[in-house]
Amino acid sequence: MASLGSSIAKVGGNTLLSRILGFLRDLVVARTFGADAATDAFFVAFRIPNVLRRLFAEGAFSMALVPVLHDYKEREGRPGLKSFVDDAAGTLGAALLLISALGILLAPLLVLLFAPGFVRDADQWGLSADLVRLTFPYVLFISLTALAGGVLNTHERFGVPAFTPVLLNLSLIACALFLAPLMERPILALAWGVLIAGIAQLAFQLPFLARLGLVPRPRFNPSHPGVRRILRLMGPAVLGSSAGQINLLLGSMIASFLATGSISWLYYSDRLLELPVGVLGIALGTVILPRLAQHEAAGDPEEFSRTIDWALRWVLVIGVPAAVGLGVLAGPIVATLFLSDGTAGEAAGGFGDQDARMTGLSLSAYAGGLLGLLGVRVLAPAYYARERMRAPVRVALLAVALNGLLSLALMGPLGHVGLALATSLAAFANAALLLRGLLRDGTYRPTAGWGPLLARVLAAGSAMGLLLVLGAADLSTWTTMGQGQRIVRLALWILAGAGAYGGALLITGLRPRQLRRQDV
Repeated sequence: MASLGSSIAKVGGNTLLSRILGFLRDLVVARTFGADAATDAFFVAFRIPNVLRRLFAEGAFSMALVPVLHDYKEREGRPGLKSFVDDAAGTLGAALLLISALGILLAPLLVLLFAPGFVRDADQWGLSADLVRLTFPYVLFISLTALAGGVLNTHERFGVPAFTPVLLNLSLIACALFLAPLMERPILALAWGVLIAGIAQLAFQLPFLARLGLVPRPRFNPSHPGVRRILRLMGPAVLGSSAGQINLLLGSMIASFLATGSISWLYYSDRLLELPVGVLGIALGTVILPRLAQHEAAGDPEEFSRTIDWALRWVLVIGVPAAVGLGVLAGPIVATLFLSDGTAGEAAGGFGDQDARMTGLSLSAYAGGLLGLLGVRVLAPAYYARERMRAPVRVALLAVALNGLLSLALMGPLGHVGLALATSLAAFANAALLLRGLLRDGTYRPTAGWGPLLARVLAAGSAMGLLLVLGAADLSTWTTMGQGQRIVRLALWILAGAGAYGGALLITGLRPRQLRRQDV
């Protein structure tokens, strides 16, 4: 059995590759299409199926599926597992085919629901509906991909599902560069890229399922006990694990009433936030869920608690410098990645100085909630591994309500930055309430050493933040630099910040071995 460390390294490495390509994708999109009404329309259209992707591939479906798969694997062996996978694939596929057809048919209403502010501009509303019709079938393909990924993860083949998102980024980059110039409405090329990626991602995983002898032969059988069990678990899990995504979607809805470009500014800053969330949060959540399910099935509450404790320590140690770095260097990061060299604000239709400034402000606000987002990734699996659905659902509903209230209160004085700040505060509330529930019922019992660890991390994070605040110039300085100079300077400041953080941890007495644990 692979160790937790090696499994997380494999998932994190492939996720890092995907996020790097994601940055390249966003760079290409930003410099090709800028931040205008057309990109706002695409990001709304893409966010609708993309939220469902995150729920299935990284959220509710996996939370519900993996414990059931593990149970069938252990109790009924390969024949029982294969029968369950066949029935799950057929039932899920039929349901999603119907959902996709409805999504295409009701595209204008979906745009009205998710971006009601677009109704003021008939052209933008119509373009968004066309984009939704192309992107919505992605839900079908990526959900079946998630089923395949759940089977692979249950067999601890973590690398393949973690690599699969790379195909989405490659498809979008290729369509933006080569298909867009050939189209009358270039932004439609991105929608075609999403659809092509969904087909490619599903096809990519099939050979690896074949090696396990588990390529499904779909059968529509909603009466199968395992299928009913997934459906029963999945409904609550959608809310319990996805409050962060619902909050982002809510932010886009409200942002449709704000200045043109607000949706794009929030999208680009959210994408930058996804690097630490993806590399650490998704990796930890993906890997510990099967292990937690195993400890629960074995009746080992002590090891269950130790796994949560180990994951939370890594959230703290990695999350704090990531939040500080993103918060302080938000403007320079955005300028370096997205601002066109030599054109700055004058680039017609491109990503200009004002876009960099606005995106940097919302990234700083999002960075404040990074620890909360990472915490939810670790704490939610602790509930789903035990098939306890009600508690995270209640917490998620509270977090969504809080985000909505804060968004409405902050959008007036702070604009799109207020929406990002509301999302961050709601993420912290979500994580705090999940943690309180685990502590209160004794599921999680913190091990010794949390006090000194917290003091060391906060001291090191403060040292890092002070260095970056005093050393990195304001955004206006970065926008006047050439692209090469920005890249070199940003890399040096990132290395300096990491060095200050790591050096401070060593000086205060933290050693790498203190974060290790003996895997079972």
